[in-house]
Parts: sequence; C-alpha cells; structure tokens
Amino acid sequence: MIDIHSHILPDVDDGPKSWEVAFEMCRLSAEDGVEHIVATPHANDRYPYDREYLNGARAHLQTLVGDSPKVGLGCDFHLSYDNFEDVLVRPTRYTIEGTKYLLVELSNYSVPPQIGDHLVRLADTGLVPILTHPERNPILQKSPKRVLEWVEKGLVVQVTAAAFTGAWGDSIRRGALWLLEHDAVHVLASDAHDTQHRVPGLSAARDAVAKVCGVDVALALVDGNPRAVVNGQPLPYFPKPVMKG
Repeated sequence: MIDIHSHILPDVDDGPKSWEVAFEMCRLSAEDGVEHIVATPHANDRYPYDREYLNGARAHLQTLVGDSPKVGLGCDFHLSYDNFEDVLVRPTRYTIEGTKYLLVELSNYSVPPQIGDHLVRLADTGLVPILTHPERNPILQKSPKRVLEWVEKGLVVQVTAAAFTGAWGDSIRRGALWLLEHDAVHVLASDAHDTQHRVPGLSAARDAVAKVCGVDVALALVDGNPRAVVNGQPLPYFPKPVMKG
C-alpha cells in the first residue's frame, strides 16, 4: 500500500513534535503494510512551506527509518489566493514527488462557486488536483454533488482512511460511503498526524471498502491509484461518477 497524505515530518506543522514520534509513525505504517509514505506538510497562512528545508527533513527521516517505508515529499496545499498564484508559477514546489499531482485542501468555512473554475484552471496548466477529505468538509457535506461535478471534469478525490472505520464519527462515515457509492473516491490516505489520535495505517479502511465495493476497488484505492500518483502516471481506476441518487 502507498499513503500519499501524511503529516510525518516533525515540528513543521500540526504533525509530530519530535523525530521519535515521526519514526514511530513510520514504523506503524510499515507494520500495517505501507511501503511508501508521502510527507505532506501544510502550506497555508499558519504554516509556511519551505520545500528545500522540508526535503532535507524528509531525507533525515529516511535515514532514521532505513529502507522501509520509503518517504517521499508533497504538500497539503491550501487553495488560497497567494498559494494559487504561486503554484501556477512554481508547480513542482508543491506537487507530490515533483509529479503533476497536487493535494488540494479547501477551507472549512467557505467554498465559493468559483472554486470549481480554479480547479479547472489548475488542470489547464497540466496539474491534476487531488481534493483532500471532502467528506470532512462541513460545506461539501451539505452539497456533495459539487464533488461529483468536479470529478466529471477530472478532479481526483482522496478520502481519509479512518472515515470508513468510523473514527471520525458516523456522519463523516456516511459522507465517505456516499462518495464511494457514487464512484467519486479514487485514493484512500491516512492524513496521519500522530500515534494517538490521527494515526497511520490503511489496512482497516481497505478492508471496510472491500466489503462495500469489492477487493479490486479497495486495492485500487490503496495501491494501484496512489502508486500511479507517486510515479506521475494516469490513474488506472477512474470510473465515471454516478450523478443520480
């Protein structure tokens, strides 16, 4: 399995506060069957994003954990005005492993109508936006069909693994299942931040998804698709979203 969204670098955002905790997060991931983790520090008004420094931190963490899991670098990219303007000029500063794939996080307080146009504009530059955890966004929870409309235009959707296990509560679980049943989930990722509350691991969610959609789809969400992401390749599993229901 491959985890493309994890806050495993210490003391750079709201993730782990020590190398010891970062190491333990990697150990837990490997124990769960994750062979490749993408470190995705926040890039927002609170946490500045210094790619050079972060890549050095990634390399140090790799030295600590050894060969497994492999640690890559991406970004939890907040779609603000300043970030949007910068990514158009310097896309590989933020993308996963320097590919065309970009994790995009929307605000919990405002998702204006023109957001769809911004996502399309990113795609027009050659980037592939991956919308992170829409099932947890209070605005999109009330209007999930907006997500389906974006998927029709090529947007990739990443759902939090623990949403399917109920760790985020029943309403978020229902939202995740709604997206899954409408063929609008392409990647599961941990969005891990620590070893206590927002923990690493994908296998429990993979198994939960397999009970709903079958083993093949579950494997696509934790292996086939995220493997394509880190390698900069087209997603092998990208069904047309079900617009009804």
